[in-house]
Amino acid sequence: MDFPSVWTVRPEVPYGTHMKSSADVQPLDECNVRLVDPERVAAVNARMPSEADVVDTADVFGLLGDPRRLKLLVALLDGELCVCDLAAVTGMSESATSHALRLLRAHRVVSVRRDGRMAYYRLDDGHVRMLVDLAVTHTEHTDAIHPERQLSRQ
Repeated sequence: MDFPSVWTVRPEVPYGTHMKSSADVQPLDECNVRLVDPERVAAVNARMPSEADVVDTADVFGLLGDPRRLKLLVALLDGELCVCDLAAVTGMSESATSHALRLLRAHRVVSVRRDGRMAYYRLDDGHVRMLVDLAVTHTEHTDAIHPERQLSRQ
């Protein structure tokens, strides 16, 4: 059973009484009141996207979470490029590049323009450009702590 790192004895268990079960222990961060600010909770719930929109947004962030796909998107910040050029920029094979672009296109992250047999890809819209640009800018000016990377080195 997982327990939070900080615990307190429930007030109804008198000091010096032996606890009989884990039910006699309450985490310090557990809320004693179910709604502290009901008006704010209502306002947040009113502007919360639908469940389907939340899932779709999480899918987009999942796509951005792959370093190879993110490299493709960063390359497209400067404008459209063909598959061959994107493969050269990212160091991926043309096949892997095409596969990644198909996924990104299916989620409307990139769009394609065909010119004969050539396919030129670009970021789908300003929102995608802003997401990628902000993410890269954020990592450039912060020193992230990566406990998951440090654990794997030990």
